[in-house]
Amino acid sequence: MPFNRPTLTELVDRVRDDFDSRLPGADSRLRRSVLDVLGRVISGALHGAYGLLEWLSRQIFPDTAEAESLARWAAIWGVTRKAATPATGTATVTGTNGAIVPLGAILARVDAVEYKVTAATTIVAGTAAVPIEAVVAGDAGNADAATQLVFSAPVAGINAVAAAAAAITGGNEEEGDESLRDRLLTRIQRPPHGGNANDYSAWALAVPGVTRAWVYPQELGLGTVTIRFVMDDRIDIIPTAPDVAAVQEEIDEQRPVTATAYVVAPIPEAVDFTIRAVPNTLDVQNAITEELTDLLRREAEPGGTILISHIREAVSLAAGETDHEVILPGANVVASAGALPVMGVVSFV
Repeated sequence: MPFNRPTLTELVDRVRDDFDSRLPGADSRLRRSVLDVLGRVISGALHGAYGLLEWLSRQIFPDTAEAESLARWAAIWGVTRKAATPATGTATVTGTNGAIVPLGAILARVDAVEYKVTAATTIVAGTAAVPIEAVVAGDAGNADAATQLVFSAPVAGINAVAAAAAAITGGNEEEGDESLRDRLLTRIQRPPHGGNANDYSAWALAVPGVTRAWVYPQELGLGTVTIRFVMDDRIDIIPTAPDVAAVQEEIDEQRPVTATAYVVAPIPEAVDFTIRAVPNTLDVQNAITEELTDLLRREAEPGGTILISHIREAVSLAAGETDHEVILPGANVVASAGALPVMGVVSFV
């Protein structure tokens, strides 16, 4: 039988009825009655107690537990919340030959996001590639190539203005509750088996930033395992070389010694859509685009298939849509081996 928490009004009525049934001639519903005051006070306390019971009932199961209890459940099962990681990269610094960019020097973006120099570097031929790391962990530290950086304090012989030599990447936020819950439930429902496909997927998902992973046993021959993954919380979900290296390192520490694991990034394969929508308003177009993006996130996998019926269903689910025709694609979307279907151009006619 489900637990139904009584409302405050129901509790007040119950307490009033109890008073009236046990005190002949009393009427607890009279305004300014002492019994009415006592009834409301007791009911308020009971309502709080019922609220605690309802909250506790959610914490005793990992699929409904909230942040603190969820983290404790995860710790019991050996699943750790992925910590936030700082973005790293290289800054191109100019200055006088022989001048040194000191360890710990701070550079800042125009929006005040700061980076620290992680290794002292000497200017040679007027320039130097200086390794940097975001001071605060999280995706805010990620930046495009050529992003302007300025030294927070003057450094002798060094020009104040620098720039990102390439994209600054690797910054990830702390893992959210739902992602942690998914990994915990997977650990409970699919216990480790000494190196089966689920194990490789779990090892990859334990790396900060990784949100989806796919495992392909014997793709490159007997004794091999190929792992592909993406990072959905970034604008470009395809992992970079450092991301691949981080997952490779994690899996090499966990895999059976008899297996050879290859971690690779999937090849993005854009899927373009042409839709005739009714009504063809901007709000409906945006809703359709969001539904198609969600569909690809849920069902796209390297070498997999996106059913045309699911594409039509996604368009139908868009808020405000009353009718539509999917012109492109005209059939199931079948990805090439190792390629991942990603959102291309959505056109409306």
